[in-house]
Amino acid sequence: MKEWNGKRYHSFNYYLRNKFNEKVYKIALDGGFTCPNRDGKVGVGGCTFCSARGSGDFAGSRRLEITSQFEDRRKMMEKKWHSQKLIAYFQAYTNTYAPVDVLRKKYYEALNQENVVAMSIATRPDCIDDDVLDLLSEINEKTYLIVELGLQTVNDEVARSFNRGYDFEVFDNTLKRLLDRNIEVVVHSIFGLPGETEEDMMKTVDYIAHSGAKGIKFHLLHLMEKTKMAEQYRRGEFKLLEQDEYIDLVCKAIARIPEDMVVHRLTGDAPRELLIGPMWSLKKWEVLNAIDKALVDNDIWQGKNFK
Repeated sequence: MKEWNGKRYHSFNYYLRNKFNEKVYKIALDGGFTCPNRDGKVGVGGCTFCSARGSGDFAGSRRLEITSQFEDRRKMMEKKWHSQKLIAYFQAYTNTYAPVDVLRKKYYEALNQENVVAMSIATRPDCIDDDVLDLLSEINEKTYLIVELGLQTVNDEVARSFNRGYDFEVFDNTLKRLLDRNIEVVVHSIFGLPGETEEDMMKTVDYIAHSGAKGIKFHLLHLMEKTKMAEQYRRGEFKLLEQDEYIDLVCKAIARIPEDMVVHRLTGDAPRELLIGPMWSLKKWEVLNAIDKALVDNDIWQGKNFK
C-alpha cells in the first residue's frame, strides 16, 4: 500500500508541496466572462445545478479588474495561510469564452501578479477552439498551467437532463487535443446527480482514470437556491445523498484511479446562505476526516482497484 504523507490518496496539497517546496494556495478570480449555456449560443439558464455566479461563489468580484481582485483575495487568504506562492485561478463561468485578445490580456494580468507560480483555468470543452488552444499552449510555456474541464458524468442522457449543453464525444475530443499539446488537464465529476446510479458514477470515474488527465475533482451535488434543480427537488423528483453514501462513493472511486493521478478535491463548497442541502456538507473538515477514516477502516488506498 502506498501513502502520500500519511494520506491514502495523492492530494493536490501533497503534489504542490513536492513541486514548489511549500504550501501553495489559489486566488479565485472572476474574469467577467459568461457561458454559452447562458447567453443563448448553446442554451439558456446554464446547467440546472449551477449558481447565479457560475460556480464562482467564492471568487473575486467581477466589478473589479483582475489586479484589484487579486489583492482583495490575497489579503483574505493571508489570514489563513502564510505561503508566498500563489495560483491564479480563473474559476467563475467559462474562462475561455471570449475573443483571444481579451483572454490574453486577462491571463497575463493575473500571471504578472507578485508570487504567481501557476495558473488554473476552468472552462467547458466546447469553448476551446484552435486559437484558444494556441493561447493556452503559449501560457503553458511560461508557467505551470492547469485546464479544468467540467465533465460531471459520461452519461449523455443524464447530462441532457441537467442541460450540460455538449455530448461526451465533445469532451473526449477536447481532452485529447489539450493532451496533445502537453497541457495538464483536471476533470470534474459530480456524485448525486438526479437519475444517476452508482454504476453510472463509477463509469465516469473509470473514464477519467484512463483518459490521460493528470487530476480529478470529486464534487458532491450541492443543491442551491435560485436554481432549476431546486425546483425539481421540491417536487420530489430526486433525493440528495446522505453523508455515508457519499463517503462510500468517494472511497470506491479513489480505489479505481491510478496512483499518479492528483486528487484536487474530495468535496466542494457552497455558500451557507444559498445551500438547500445536503446540510451535512457544511462541516467540510468532518467529511474529509470521515473519508480518511473510511479509507483506513476498509483498507482502501488510491490505485488499489485500478486496472
